[in-house]
Amino acid sequence: MARRPSFDPEWQRLYAAQIESAERAVARIRPGQRVFIGTGCAQPQELVRALTARSAELSDTQIVHLLTAGDAPYAHKELTQHFQVNSFFIADNVRHIIQEGLGDYTPIFLSDIPRLFTSGQLPLDAALIQVTPPDEHGQCSLGISVDIVKAAAESASLVIAQVNPQMPRTLGDSFIPASDIDVMVPVDTPLIETQPPAPDEVVRRIGEYIAALIEDGSTIELGIGRVPPAVLPFLRERKDLGIHTEMLSDAVLDLIEAGVITGRRKTLDRGKIVASFAMGSRRLYQALDNNPLFSFHPTEYVNDPHLIARQHRMVAINVALEVDLTGQVCADSLDGRFFSGIGGQVDFNRGAARSVGGKAIIALPSTARDGTVSRIVAQLSPGAGVVTTRGDLHYVVTEYGVAYLHGKSVQERALALISIAHPDYRAALLKAAIEARYVRSDLADVQGRIVVGPQELRTSLLLDDGTQIVFRPVHPTDEPRMKDLFYALSRETIYYRFMSHMKRVPQKQVQNFVYIDHRNEVSIVGTLPEAHGEDIIAIGGYYLDPRTNRAEVAFVVRDDWQNRGIGSFMLRHLIHIAKRNGIAGLTAEVLRDNKAMQTVLNRSGLKVRSRLEGETYSFVLDF
Repeated sequence: MARRPSFDPEWQRLYAAQIESAERAVARIRPGQRVFIGTGCAQPQELVRALTARSAELSDTQIVHLLTAGDAPYAHKELTQHFQVNSFFIADNVRHIIQEGLGDYTPIFLSDIPRLFTSGQLPLDAALIQVTPPDEHGQCSLGISVDIVKAAAESASLVIAQVNPQMPRTLGDSFIPASDIDVMVPVDTPLIETQPPAPDEVVRRIGEYIAALIEDGSTIELGIGRVPPAVLPFLRERKDLGIHTEMLSDAVLDLIEAGVITGRRKTLDRGKIVASFAMGSRRLYQALDNNPLFSFHPTEYVNDPHLIARQHRMVAINVALEVDLTGQVCADSLDGRFFSGIGGQVDFNRGAARSVGGKAIIALPSTARDGTVSRIVAQLSPGAGVVTTRGDLHYVVTEYGVAYLHGKSVQERALALISIAHPDYRAALLKAAIEARYVRSDLADVQGRIVVGPQELRTSLLLDDGTQIVFRPVHPTDEPRMKDLFYALSRETIYYRFMSHMKRVPQKQVQNFVYIDHRNEVSIVGTLPEAHGEDIIAIGGYYLDPRTNRAEVAFVVRDDWQNRGIGSFMLRHLIHIAKRNGIAGLTAEVLRDNKAMQTVLNRSGLKVRSRLEGETYSFVLDF
């Protein structure tokens, strides 16, 4: 049975009075007017070409848009006396004239743009948009671009629509009555298609780190850029993910087909993939057509931070150009030149941060310009603009790891960010942080050991009562929690671990636990999630003696968590790490009265030798 068309096949007869050619339609536009152009791949190309062809008649015509794909002929240098571009987000096709001061950029949260139109603050004389042909109810779908287009079409004095049967009929709050369109211009042309460049190894590693932060049942926003789509291939083992995002791309299709993206556990719009516009290939556009799985809504809905916050486990993934050591994020400009825009970054970051179980993530490669410039900087470059403030920043991810900054002091932030900077720049960043008084001067000698441990060192233990303990590499920002662990230990536990009756833990000793290289020195912490973050209840590690290729192992478990198998689990995990690092075996020094530690070592499953010297057993464990 042939598929029924999603529009009325008689539409051109029914709406004949509204139909004109592109040339006649744009002839209604007069000099000095403000003209809105539809977004992204839904740019009405035929109308834009016809408008540009009239440039000689249109002085001081302001062109307003979010961003457009494909060519922007009105943005050519020789036409700047006729067309003045004012963009809410800077795409490649208009960047040159804006950076040369021949066009304009309006920095604004995406969620606020529709109000500019509807309130009359930015009145629109005309809106050039692209829609589907009317259906039997007289409704046209805005297709792959609802975003700010709906508000523009509802506010403009004149609405000219390029009516294209190749535009997918998207569902949701995506319809405009045909009677609200002043002029219809029939076309039958393919939509603009885009494909992001294939991710390189750096982008893939960033994507893998971000994916590790995403739990089953999360709802994801994928911001504009190379990094967000690179996360999705690493989510194939997740269950019941949801999507609530400004932009949809082809990247979601494979996970939909694999049953990973279902939306079943979304708090709002359950079972729906919510977006405001789409940019991708024909495969994506065909998937969107008349498909109730996808629900397109205007920006004032999709980007509303209060609504985003109601979505449990909301994960916002956005990108940056530069981040300074205090946590200021530059995302739209560098060196006094504008590159992109605020977009939805702040809307989604603030919404996700207030979501139950939500995460606000900023991602960026650690370097730029072929590795000659660090993107993690002591202070933002002159001319760099702050998009996300220190108070709004939660997670920062580079190819070297994850830094969690929310609620952290300036010193903790600086050390965390240095640890995920490119190794070539860590020493200079630490020096700059000390000079700026961001961190203590006594940290000057740890510069080569500010490192985030590899993800492969992570593991978890499920206790008999259902408690899950996550074991991960120690992080530079763990220093305060390491002290908390020490002061929570009983005197006996302190004596058994440190072989002395210590009343305070020396700063240098804490640094020796925290600032390590994660190969010759390894420290693993056992953590429990708490409302304020992680609670460290155990630490274990080893220190390699390069002369013997054996590592001395030690660990301690908080008293209220002892005798539950945690120490034995940590030893097995450390043995696994040491074997992988080519270490020949382990050694340990244990007080004669510390029977629990002796039992753990003797039950390791390895060949164990021990010798008592005075009050101390010396253990040797052979691999």
